[in-house]
Amino acid sequence: MLPSSAVAGSVPGMTGTCCAPGCAAAATPGSPVPLCTGHALLVADFTAEHVGVEDVLPGPCVVCGSRLGVRFPSGAVCSVCEWRFGDAPDGELGAPRVDVVYYLRMRDDAGDRVKIGTTANPRQRLGRIAHQDLLAFERGDRTLERRRHAEFAATRYPGTEWFRVTPALLDHVARLAAGVSDPWDLHARWTSEALALHA
Repeated sequence: MLPSSAVAGSVPGMTGTCCAPGCAAAATPGSPVPLCTGHALLVADFTAEHVGVEDVLPGPCVVCGSRLGVRFPSGAVCSVCEWRFGDAPDGELGAPRVDVVYYLRMRDDAGDRVKIGTTANPRQRLGRIAHQDLLAFERGDRTLERRRHAEFAATRYPGTEWFRVTPALLDHVARLAAGVSDPWDLHARWTSEALALHA
């Protein structure tokens, strides 16, 4: 419990002492908490150091499953998809649809090739396709997929969604992957955004 003199210091026109233990300095006039200037600055410095600090979340993110978050004075958000920790998606709304065009790479006896496909459920879809690397995701549906197929049509294996690796195709994938360490992180962000808009 604060001493009555400290509480009085927060009332305009009244004087009081700092409420910090062992401090006898006068509280700063008009301060919402009766602290002397030195202790008020100490609290401000502490707060500034702990705003936006990466930390482990108390539990996995409900949207993407990440355990890494960013802590703010008002709470924590997932560092992958930016979903606010503690917020629960409305179960009655159902999962949002996020269509993506995916780029998978495969190197084997048939050659070095990339599959350009689309899905609204990439984890399930990619689990059924033999590949070595997920190169990138691009947000879009069949319309975008058809545009990419037309763009790289000269290198397409007939009757498939597989394309020979060319500098132009690798440049396109590199642009999509720029600044993205893991395509799944980007997908988690899109899902989180869609969920927030859906809610």
